[in-house]
Amino acid sequence: MKIIHLTTENFEETVKKTTLPILVDFYADWCGPCKMLAPTIEEIAEGAVDFLVAKVNVDKAPEIAERFAVMSIPTLVVLRDGAEITRAVGLRPKDAILSMLP
Repeated sequence: MKIIHLTTENFEETVKKTTLPILVDFYADWCGPCKMLAPTIEEIAEGAVDFLVAKVNVDKAPEIAERFAVMSIPTLVVLRDGAEITRAVGLRPKDAILSMLP
């Protein structure tokens, strides 16, 4: 599947219209660890079947980052029905990220 880029404008609609879990990568363009994680997130998105993969640029959508109390990036949050079910902060290997998904 393709990575969904969430913004303040499309966040609510995107999260509410799906019944699938969503892996959300909170990142910034200037963040070195975020850049290192990006290829892994892209690889996970390519193989996603029963979940969605999304990214939130914390500089462009600070309200979403604030809503989820993102204090450090990269932060990965898994949402189901709009609610957080798990999170991880910092770089993670692909297997660890996939294990976060229900």
